[in-house]
Amino acid sequence: MVNISVFLVMCILLIILPGPDTAIATKNTLTVSRKGGLQTIIGSCCGLLIHTCAAVIGLSAIIVKSAYIFAVLKYVGAVYLCYLGIKTLWTIRTQSPVVDDVGSIEHKYSHQSCFKQGFLTNVTNPKVAVFFLTFLPQFVDGNSGTFFPFLIMGLIYTALTMLWFIFYVYLLDRISAFMKKPSTKAVIEGLTGAILIAFGIKLALEKAH
Repeated sequence: MVNISVFLVMCILLIILPGPDTAIATKNTLTVSRKGGLQTIIGSCCGLLIHTCAAVIGLSAIIVKSAYIFAVLKYVGAVYLCYLGIKTLWTIRTQSPVVDDVGSIEHKYSHQSCFKQGFLTNVTNPKVAVFFLTFLPQFVDGNSGTFFPFLIMGLIYTALTMLWFIFYVYLLDRISAFMKKPSTKAVIEGLTGAILIAFGIKLALEKAH
């Protein structure tokens, strides 16, 4: 590996830049609980580990070069993001006050899908594969093998992502009293839903290179 300090700085900047993973983590932390947000993070990081393995064994290159595979993953990811966005917007219209006991039961079971949401949002996004293929090689000596450098950098990126989102979820949970006010929550969920749909449309229009 070369320029490890530059690699770390670039990773941090890219991780804190809001994207689909941030939108999903925000939605699930505010609508479910801190536990839901953490499960979303774990799902996203599991997706990153799969992308890391794909980069290590060369599947990322295949995905980028194959227009068919890229298109399949692109549209699956786009449809899923739009589905989550529409579902979030629909919830704002249909949600109704419930007693605390019922609310507790709903929260007990609602977080079960948070891991899946985080995982699918990340693993079906071909832009992550493109990122790994184009970003990681810049920090590898071309005269040496890429297996272990790719593996180490992928694990570092995943670990930094995990640390950042844990901080992010705990911060959201800390200010949840304000964030979970009906008016504030409706605005945030509306924005999150719109952002998810926007990310889905943007992903659908993305072209393979």
